[in-house]
Amino acid sequence: MGLAGVGVQIEVHASSGLPVVHIVGLPGPAVQQARHRTWSAIARMGLTAPSGRVVINLTPASLPKAGTHFDLAMAIAVLRASGVVPPDDGETALLGELGLDGRLRPVPGTLPLARAAAEAGMRRLVVPSASADEAALVPELRVLAAPSLAHAAALLGAQLDPDPVEPVPAAPAPERAHAALDLADVVGNRAAIDALEIAAAGAHHLLMVGPPGAGKSMLAMRLPGILPPLTQEQALEVASLRSLSGEPAPAALELLPPFEHPHHSATAVSLVGGGSGTIRPGAAARASHGILFLDEAPEFPRAVLDMLRQPLESGSITVHRAAGAATFPARFQLLLAANPCPCGMFGTGECTCAPQQRRRYFGRLSGPLLDRVDLQVRVDRVVPGQDDSRRSTADASARVALARERAARRLSGTRWTAMGHVPGPWLRRHLPLEPSVLEPLEHALERGTLTMRGLDRAVRVAWTMADLAGEERPSRTHIGSALALRKGIPA
Repeated sequence: MGLAGVGVQIEVHASSGLPVVHIVGLPGPAVQQARHRTWSAIARMGLTAPSGRVVINLTPASLPKAGTHFDLAMAIAVLRASGVVPPDDGETALLGELGLDGRLRPVPGTLPLARAAAEAGMRRLVVPSASADEAALVPELRVLAAPSLAHAAALLGAQLDPDPVEPVPAAPAPERAHAALDLADVVGNRAAIDALEIAAAGAHHLLMVGPPGAGKSMLAMRLPGILPPLTQEQALEVASLRSLSGEPAPAALELLPPFEHPHHSATAVSLVGGGSGTIRPGAAARASHGILFLDEAPEFPRAVLDMLRQPLESGSITVHRAAGAATFPARFQLLLAANPCPCGMFGTGECTCAPQQRRRYFGRLSGPLLDRVDLQVRVDRVVPGQDDSRRSTADASARVALARERAARRLSGTRWTAMGHVPGPWLRRHLPLEPSVLEPLEHALERGTLTMRGLDRAVRVAWTMADLAGEERPSRTHIGSALALRKGIPA
């Protein structure tokens, strides 16, 4: 359920009677079909499965069961009922899908299942050979890799001499297209690069507005490279979310922050998570500890975009379905890119859109959503004679790392490590600023051009700017710059 797991104990009762197999305990269709895979796999071992009445009970019986990862445990339970596999001490967990030839196939979610097994007190885990590297990322477990059901039974004490089989190979882990990109590839757009650094240094959300070809996507894909690398715990959580989504796991934990880039035709379920049977994480959960990049943001359905408002505040997503509720982490940075109008040419002198069309187009981004976006910057096209100074990823990441260190020292003893995560009430109580420094924000609040949430976010951005500048506290200049960066949307 989400990234958590519930241990399922499988009981088998074999008795005389008509040959029939009953699987009870709210099994889903894939679990019901396991009887055919199990009996065929046992026959391929040269053994005879129970021929009478067999009842397989999956407890807790009130919890719906879905997926093929129960196959191996059900087969071993049947072999135990037949006396082929001896009983054990109850500290071994099993997961894997059976093929008709008896070979074991990998299943989605091996890593979170392994973590749940370790948390439940299991000491050993039997998995298909293709899933061994992924399960081994959990150091508390002794992982036993088995290419087939016969090998798994032998590992558990069965007096068998299984024939060698070719293991089902593991699928290769996908390559990250943004892993080798350098910020030095970006020409000009100094203001946008500065905003990118601020976003990285404080974990702030960012909106980039500009005509097609200005470099918005190019900038976005280089943001993960200047973010601090993931901690081991964060990398394990990211790998668990990817595994639960069915993505093959790499041989070692990846420390590069994730970068999710859903198409603007994405549905609400694909963005926040859901599905029938097992609830899968959406793009927002998979982007946890990294970037969720929504290119052509006004083209997304407004209702889909507004579903991000709650996780932007709470850092988690809870998906409710009839079968239960699943909670996923969603502490991501939202990165939006948008054209200024339907034709994209507003501000270049070539726009053919009426003012009402521009307002309607940008109005698809709701006010409450934009109020949660800390930085809004205009990205213009590069023109001849523009400043060609470039900033490398190494230089930018070094500046970001220093700013993060300053913020971490300030926030030591709290659960936050970046200024973008600090709640407004805590910020006002523990890090108050002088009234003269906050005066521009107070005036904007009185005029109604800034909400109280917007004021808190502008203060957090000002703290991040001070960290990047190596200063102890934000000045009135930092406050003014932070306020200006919240008004980057064209009228």
